[in-house]
Amino acid sequence: MDLNNILTFVAVATLLVISPGPNGFLIAKTVLLSGHRAGLANVAGFVAAFYVHGTLSIFGISILLVQSAHAFFIFKMLGATYLIWIGLKALKNAISQNSMTKNKLADKQQKLISIKGAFIEGFLTNTLNPKVSIFYLAAFPQFIPLDGSALSAYSLVTAHSLVNLIWFSAMVFTLNKVKRATKHPKFKIWLNSITGIVFIGFGTKLALTKSS
Repeated sequence: MDLNNILTFVAVATLLVISPGPNGFLIAKTVLLSGHRAGLANVAGFVAAFYVHGTLSIFGISILLVQSAHAFFIFKMLGATYLIWIGLKALKNAISQNSMTKNKLADKQQKLISIKGAFIEGFLTNTLNPKVSIFYLAAFPQFIPLDGSALSAYSLVTAHSLVNLIWFSAMVFTLNKVKRATKHPKFKIWLNSITGIVFIGFGTKLALTKSS
């Protein structure tokens, strides 16, 4: 595969990764509330989802999302529902923490997300995101040579995954350094509240996205 082709794809993938979206907010919430290991599990979930989307694109399955308005609608609503559910769960945690803070029990009762749970959150946030699927359907194939093999296609998925891994791992460790300054119960209430509102906003926006 041509080096210039790979570098161009990496540049496009980098813009996708660093653009504001659910992933960054999910990492911030997870690291500050549950630690860097859970944050890295989020990142691993992102990467796994990329390989799912890449596989669907390579074998032509994700074309259904473009050809079928009904398929796109169902898929986007699943993604929107999941994002809104994360948001509602965060708001529920904020309300619970606010109640416990008044009784000085917030730190003792804080429920941390497990490594497995963090991985699943990261995986589903990206797997159920039709925008990621559309990227792999619209942009991804343009970088695969006409005579390219599945192996060369997967090398591009790996390149995208590495960009994602580097960017969000750096975010995880940066946030982990300031975690000690964010242990105050009121900060956790604020973070859960903001996260809840943002994810509900992302979910609502996704639900209103029209198939083009």
